Amino acid sequence: MATKIGVIGAGGMLQYHAAGFKQGGGEIVAVADVAPGAAAAAAEKYDIAQSFESVEEMLENSGCDAVSIIVPNKFHAPLAIQCMQAGKHVFCEKPPALTAEEVEEMIGVSQATGKRLMFNFNNRARPESREMMKFISAGDAGTINSAQAKWIRRTGIPGFGGWFTTKALSGGGPLIDLLHMVDLAMYFMGYPEPAHVMGQTFDTFITDKGFKGPWGIPDREDGVTDVEAAAHGFVSFKTGQVLSLQVSWAEMIKREEVSVVFQGTQAGGKVERLFGTDGLDETAIDTCELYVQEDGKSVDRTVVVEECEDMGRINSAANFVEAIDGKAEPLNTPDQALSLMKVIDAIYHSAQSGQPVSL
Repeated sequence: MATKIGVIGAGGMLQYHAAGFKQGGGEIVAVADVAPGAAAAAAEKYDIAQSFESVEEMLENSGCDAVSIIVPNKFHAPLAIQCMQAGKHVFCEKPPALTAEEVEEMIGVSQATGKRLMFNFNNRARPESREMMKFISAGDAGTINSAQAKWIRRTGIPGFGGWFTTKALSGGGPLIDLLHMVDLAMYFMGYPEPAHVMGQTFDTFITDKGFKGPWGIPDREDGVTDVEAAAHGFVSFKTGQVLSLQVSWAEMIKREEVSVVFQGTQAGGKVERLFGTDGLDETAIDTCELYVQEDGKSVDRTVVVEECEDMGRINSAANFVEAIDGKAEPLNTPDQALSLMKVIDAIYHSAQSGQPVSL
């Protein structure tokens, strides 16, 4: 029998969750959204049998086995906890929560209830990332000594005064919003335990309307904009590995770039997406490369994979269902989410204090 899934949040990401759950053999049986009419409209659009304007009603009456959470960051932890306590597995959008402390609480509830907790780190599910991970898992890269994670935008602020730019709702700006490459780099490195973190954030351009992104997110004149526009950081791990990162919504760079580059003892590599127009997938160029030495010569290998415009979002949602059903290993674990959030917390703390942070 197919895993029955209820979705909280009728926003744009639902299209990928719906396609992914179906691909994985699951069935969306309900959608809930507190905005009047939003759930009903989504139910009609995606042929979902039930719609609710109350999460409690959906959990009690929909018959779902699992829940997908697609809401502003502030509500990730409380909703995930509520759903697991109601006996549901949880697939939560990124970031895992506002802080590492919240993730620890989520993990405690997952363990107490025996319910699976996964997060939409969808870039792990991109074809390039999966192929690169095969090389790494086979030992072809050796030990990854160092990596550089980058998701940078020139004009990519997602509106002004909305929940994205309100720290109390989002937890921060691009560092917590565009955490995917930091996660992917740590994933490639084997998710080593962080030891020391140093970071700096910049709010340059964060109120400049000329740096707004192209997604049509409305501004709120009475809203709050109190997050960073860019973040830079350096992480050293207890294994001796190191990671540098650059994440921005608005920074003086040539173009949007999404990449992880690493240097291993046997090979180096790069997974990269370049956007022709900031934020618009249709013109994206994906690359996956390995760098090796053979017979005293430098050899660059290009790994060709199928195109994936949705950046792994559908495959990531499918993996959640497959993991519940025992058909696949989960692409991410709660402990990895906790480690990632500890790094993000530490970068913010380092930026505020002006000092390195020891973990």
